[in-house]
Amino acid sequence: MKKIVVLSGAGISAESGLKTFRDSNGLWENHRVEDVATPQGWANDPDLVLEFYNQRRKQAIDAKPNAGHLALKQLEKFYDVTIITQNVDNLHEKAGSKKVVHLHGELFKSRSTRDETLVYDVKGWELKRGDRCEKGSQLRPHIVWFGEAVPMMEDAVELTHAADILIIVGTSMAVYPAAGLIDYVRPRTPIYVVDPNVPDIRPRTNLTFIPEPATTGLSRLAEQLIVNATGGV
Repeated sequence: MKKIVVLSGAGISAESGLKTFRDSNGLWENHRVEDVATPQGWANDPDLVLEFYNQRRKQAIDAKPNAGHLALKQLEKFYDVTIITQNVDNLHEKAGSKKVVHLHGELFKSRSTRDETLVYDVKGWELKRGDRCEKGSQLRPHIVWFGEAVPMMEDAVELTHAADILIIVGTSMAVYPAAGLIDYVRPRTPIYVVDPNVPDIRPRTNLTFIPEPATTGLSRLAEQLIVNATGGV
């Protein structure tokens, strides 16, 4: 089976009712990003940060995968599909996708502030002060904050380089290092970009823009790729 790698961003989650990372006013749910998504914000006010992600988690529990997520799942019948997502929600997993790499962490997991290898599932939607790891340190959201390294980036580079097809969906391609993954695609690998707002990507001969939302654009692209895989049978 040919390998499809999907790079997904906030746009696909927005179609399921989850707000994108930063509103036009520069705030995230009325909070300064520096206050809720940086190590310094955590050091200054851990209660604010915990409550902020508790509310994000509470919203995400009720969110359902949309037609775009389901189209990517459908492709697994005909391709080896890996999704590299910048999103911290679990909508790809809810849709049934089997291979999902979270570049920026996972909303429904926590990790130790002493040993970052100690990662736990969050039961329900609430993570509180006093919730501790097995070594006795406070648990924090398992999110890659601004100023922190992206641990899964090396894996993402290898996956992208091995792709036979790259699909980019719901991302402005403006946030690094994730946006740099396109540079690791092998020459002549087909790249499909699904987004109503065409990202600023330098011209490539193998680049196809589908200027639609994920729900319609991915569904149409999946149909085309399935025809390609089956010869129209």
